[in-house]
Amino acid sequence: MEHLPGEAAEALLTLAVGGIPQVAVTQDAVSDPFDHPDAQRRFRVLTNVEELEQALAYPWEKWAVFLHPSQRDLVERRYHGPARVSGSAGTGKTVVALHRAAYLAQHHPDSRILLATFSEALAASLQDKLRVLCAVPSVLERIEVCGIVEVALRLHKTLLGTPRLIDDAPLREIINQASEEVEAHRFSGPFLLSEWHEVVDAWQLDTWEAYRDVARLGRKTRLAEKQRKVLWALYSRVQKAIHERNLLTEPGLFARLTTYFASGKRSPYDFVVIDEAQDISVPQLRFLAALGKGAPDSLFFAGDLGQRIFQPPFSWKSLGVDIRGRSRTLRINYRTSHQIRRQADRLLPSEISDVDGNTENRRETVSVFNGPEPLIQAYDDEDKEAYAVAVWLSGLIDRDFQPHEIGVFVRSSEQTGRARKALDLAGLDGTALDEKIRIAAGRVSIATMHLAKGLEFRAVAVMACDDEVIPLQERMEQVVDDSDLEEVYNTERHLLYVACTRARDQLLATGVAPVSEFLEDMKS
Repeated sequence: MEHLPGEAAEALLTLAVGGIPQVAVTQDAVSDPFDHPDAQRRFRVLTNVEELEQALAYPWEKWAVFLHPSQRDLVERRYHGPARVSGSAGTGKTVVALHRAAYLAQHHPDSRILLATFSEALAASLQDKLRVLCAVPSVLERIEVCGIVEVALRLHKTLLGTPRLIDDAPLREIINQASEEVEAHRFSGPFLLSEWHEVVDAWQLDTWEAYRDVARLGRKTRLAEKQRKVLWALYSRVQKAIHERNLLTEPGLFARLTTYFASGKRSPYDFVVIDEAQDISVPQLRFLAALGKGAPDSLFFAGDLGQRIFQPPFSWKSLGVDIRGRSRTLRINYRTSHQIRRQADRLLPSEISDVDGNTENRRETVSVFNGPEPLIQAYDDEDKEAYAVAVWLSGLIDRDFQPHEIGVFVRSSEQTGRARKALDLAGLDGTALDEKIRIAAGRVSIATMHLAKGLEFRAVAVMACDDEVIPLQERMEQVVDDSDLEEVYNTERHLLYVACTRARDQLLATGVAPVSEFLEDMKS
């Protein structure tokens, strides 16, 4: 369909999946023809000399971040409460979030906008894209782009004093000490730590009654009241020890700020836009609700439930963020080929719902371009896998792929050696990405699946997808109750989905036999 105008091709794609194409917009004779959505696919209208200077200084592809006309309404709409845009990987959620922040800054000249996400690495990527999108410095300087934890740390330092956050190691010591002091119990160390992080600390429970009555969403292990009493005796000791050391947990940091802004103090931001919202935590969402104060257009979220890998599910509505009636799903995939998207989608159900009943339907998503079928391969040993991946990488280079257009992902740091071996055999240099290092020109990127969020490559190899590697056996062994396995499986599936959908044109997924059951699901 490449020979058709974009609007005609998209109408046919919509019909192909059982949808109803939108009726073409007509304009009267006195309207500016450049205002028509179809014209805006093909033209960028500059409104002042400053924009023109920026346009002349940068190549088109560096500053014209394309917003599809079908997405423009989501960017420019007025919302009378919190709003969320969802969609599977590659449907343009981040582009919508970027344009939303820029639109708000442009149309509210005296406002301050926060554009945030769950990590500093992703925030740096958003900042780069925002500079490409926004040609006016006076607009850019009113949009603060940051990881949400960094925002909280800075606000706490400015408004309440420098916080002293507790590190993981001393926290584990405190929990272990408290565990030894209470009566004998059957709970393992990993369970005690996860119950602290996901229930007690996340919800900032400070009384026995609060812990007794809390709905443990996402925690499938059932606890009788007697068991909860034992646990509360332990966790109350933990809270006391942290307080006596004048330390603060990260949820405690957000809780203090929530109390501060909920008391009537003025928010430093008029509008907040959050990317990768599916991984926002309970205390972070409470904090954002306090910042937004229920004002129109104050909170805008972009995310995908199918990419939730860090947070257990919880009710947004219960925390004062009700997006019902203001939730939209993007349907057109611009980044990932039809073949890759179709294969990766087999890892997830066709419909995913949040705790509040908002449903994302993935069946109606379509890709706008085709590509080669993904390769899913199993090998007898790691040497054969590395050699096969090296041959694949060399073939990409022979077809004029640049090294920085290629990413290699593994489940965790223990498998990065297998990726490096493949690169060595192919004679390619690699850069191991972390929270700070960005993609380097002339080098293949190596990263764990958790760092794949927000990245995009022409070609991706997902290696070491062995049985007991994904889903990770270590996580499985920490499960106390068989019913908790569902949450482990879900997030592990989401991890592989995220890694595979970083690929635009070419995808190779490999493992050593017996391979992960997830690879078998992708092939079926």
